[in-house]
Amino acid sequence: MGVLKLIQHVCKFPSHERGIEMEEYILQTNKLSKSFGKQLAVDNVSLKVKTNTIYGLLGPNGAGKSTTLKLLTGLFHPTSGEIIFNGHPWSRKDLKDIGVLIESPALYGNLTAYENLLVHTKVLHLPESRIQEVLKIVGLENTGKKKVSQFSFGMKQRLGIAKALLNHPKLLILDEPTNGLDPLGIQELRKLIRSFPSQGMTVILSSHILSEVAQLADHIGIIHHGKLKYQGEIEKNKDLEKLFMDVVSEKAK
Repeated sequence: MGVLKLIQHVCKFPSHERGIEMEEYILQTNKLSKSFGKQLAVDNVSLKVKTNTIYGLLGPNGAGKSTTLKLLTGLFHPTSGEIIFNGHPWSRKDLKDIGVLIESPALYGNLTAYENLLVHTKVLHLPESRIQEVLKIVGLENTGKKKVSQFSFGMKQRLGIAKALLNHPKLLILDEPTNGLDPLGIQELRKLIRSFPSQGMTVILSSHILSEVAQLADHIGIIHHGKLKYQGEIEKNKDLEKLFMDVVSEKAK
């Protein structure tokens, strides 16, 4: 047996498979954990998010979804575990390739949509031409001089997504993006999010609304009590509600 074949034999994953895995998954976590004092909010979570797909992170309120997303975006520092982004250990430099909308978007109510985004292009050193591009993507290109304080909640959410899109992200992270939207707003936002993978963006979105995730996501992870209880592809004929309830029931703890 040659040296290369011997090394591949004793390694858990052959070199060519490791290369394929790095290309296939834009983001992975390995036993990611976060404690706040004695409270363990995220407990050994190992995610696998495929490139150019939509990954739905499900769980009851307080399950650890938002904390997990904040770990992925550097808002919280992990207590233990690792994050692999685009084939290498995550660092703050990777934020240039990640767009984020967690909780309500931070917007200036006294400015227009264009002016809000202009502030961020200056901070990120991006060309001003990018503003009209992202406003068109989210359907806000005709808001003109209307102040953001006069926007509906749905318009503010879309502007928050536009802000997250400014840096041409490879990964877009959205925390409960349809919260507070009316049915029309939800439908519009759903169509927008579904278009992102074809534009070369992977999306991770958290939600506790099963019907929304069922219509959006390609793969799901279910978090309960800080643990990743289930991870897999959404099957067309599978009852997501039943799966969710089985996973978070007492017997699944």
